[in-house]
Amino acid sequence: MPYQPVINGTRYMVSAGHFLATQAGFDILEAGGNAVDAGVAAGMALGIVHSDMVQFSGVAPIMIYMAESDEVVTISGLGWWPKSASIERFIKEFDGAVPVGVLRTVVPAAPDAWITALQRYGTMSFGEVAAASIRFARDGFSMHHVMRDYIVAHKDTYAKWDASASIYLPGGRPPHVGENFVQSDLARSIQFMVDEEAAAASRGRDAGLKAARDAFYRGDLARMMVDYHKGNGGWLSEEDLSSYASAIEPPVRTNFMGTDIYTCGAWCQGPVLQQMISILKGYDLAELGHNSPAYIHLIAEAMKLSFADRERYYGDPRFVDVPLDALLSEAYAEERRGMIRHDQAWSEMPPFGDMGSQYGAATVAAIAATGSPPAPADTSYCCAIDRDGNVFSATPSDVSWESPIIPGTGFCPSSRGSQSWAVPGHASSVAPGKRPRLTPNPAMAMKKGKLAMPFGTPGGDNQTQSMLQILINHLVFDMGIQDAIEAPRFMTHSQPDSFEPHKAFPGKLTAEGRIDEKTTDALSALGHDVERLADMTYKTAGVCAITKDLETGILEGGADPRRMSRAMGW
Repeated sequence: MPYQPVINGTRYMVSAGHFLATQAGFDILEAGGNAVDAGVAAGMALGIVHSDMVQFSGVAPIMIYMAESDEVVTISGLGWWPKSASIERFIKEFDGAVPVGVLRTVVPAAPDAWITALQRYGTMSFGEVAAASIRFARDGFSMHHVMRDYIVAHKDTYAKWDASASIYLPGGRPPHVGENFVQSDLARSIQFMVDEEAAAASRGRDAGLKAARDAFYRGDLARMMVDYHKGNGGWLSEEDLSSYASAIEPPVRTNFMGTDIYTCGAWCQGPVLQQMISILKGYDLAELGHNSPAYIHLIAEAMKLSFADRERYYGDPRFVDVPLDALLSEAYAEERRGMIRHDQAWSEMPPFGDMGSQYGAATVAAIAATGSPPAPADTSYCCAIDRDGNVFSATPSDVSWESPIIPGTGFCPSSRGSQSWAVPGHASSVAPGKRPRLTPNPAMAMKKGKLAMPFGTPGGDNQTQSMLQILINHLVFDMGIQDAIEAPRFMTHSQPDSFEPHKAFPGKLTAEGRIDEKTTDALSALGHDVERLADMTYKTAGVCAITKDLETGILEGGADPRRMSRAMGW
């Protein structure tokens, strides 16, 4: 029996990391918008109702499939380091750390990404898709337990900055569950963009969208961001903002069980999912049995091997040469399979593959830690499929505690610099104009004439791990998407955390309590450092997905009960 009801439809569907974001997207579909319009509405709403984990001014990597052109594209939605950023400063002043505060700021990308998606692939105005976000920010919404827990965990950091404390610690304390939570400044900021669009609308839809974008990147909001950074030792400049544009790029594709799996490029961790799949293609997963000791051991070891290559090679492809074709080749997958010992777990992250000296000297940076891995600094997710078969998948993110709210705006520009390394030679080292290596990674599974499936999740380094398990549950074990999402999960933590301070927990494997003790005891005997978690916990991510059976036309929406996620369709 599912923890949440299975949601079916035959026309359109939305699934998102908070039920109000789902409502925002669904209302757009009801009003005649397409999947892109609906996805943008849901994604922006997450920046309000989950502003602890998603900032309106954060990141928003997007994947879109347009049925008419039969094409999958990605919009990076990831900003780069300001032109004046300095790795030397991090090394000299902060002992190689990227500290909490304004120096973590990269160029905010989400507003540009949303508007780019609307302009190229949507049908509606910015004002139409932003209406729900403005209402939720201006009039408030009931504080939910996931957000409250997050605010409580970081209340000391919120308290560092008056503008942050005034929003997230009203009256000097975290809001209680159920209290109305208002973000008036954020509502005014988004309304300003809408007003600028309306003033330019007589010149056409594109002119209006450009005006909304300029309000953020060239107008009053840009000035407020730059002035704050100038006055508080930050690097963000007018030129950084005005010159930003999200990259539009083809996806990375592999095939699994006759289904094409699409992720974004190696500027994020998306291809790690492809590498895991590439290794696991060589095994009969069904024969091993779902969540058996042998099954969990195999998948955990494949994850470790893939993360080792992520640590060594993944970074902004505009700055580093990522050997992605070689990493995803069958010959390399076979080589990596040879490193999996079926009677013994790697007690740490395995060695990365040797791709040759042309990729520079190896620089791997890890701080070994003990104890329980912390809950990941987080994110959310949304997806949509419309009646014409267009598909939208996005993983908006950026927390509100790592850097200060810009007074008067209600938002803090992207603090995604926390996913760079102040380590010279590292593939994702800090450099002016370079993008951090992003954890958020929207994905799609597509089988021509058979299946369309957008999927993704919050969860930092747990994202690709949970996405892999859901994909196998659905394609190999033939679970419906809600059952696939709810099935018990496990996570490996041997890899350096993508977030500063990049700690690794060698050999650590966490498992939800619904995986029985006999199984986890067997895993311990193989050398895994097993930690049992609650039966169902947000520490193992929070997947949302939609499947469309292209033969019957039936949609099924999946939403993770580990979070505030919901699906809605008709």
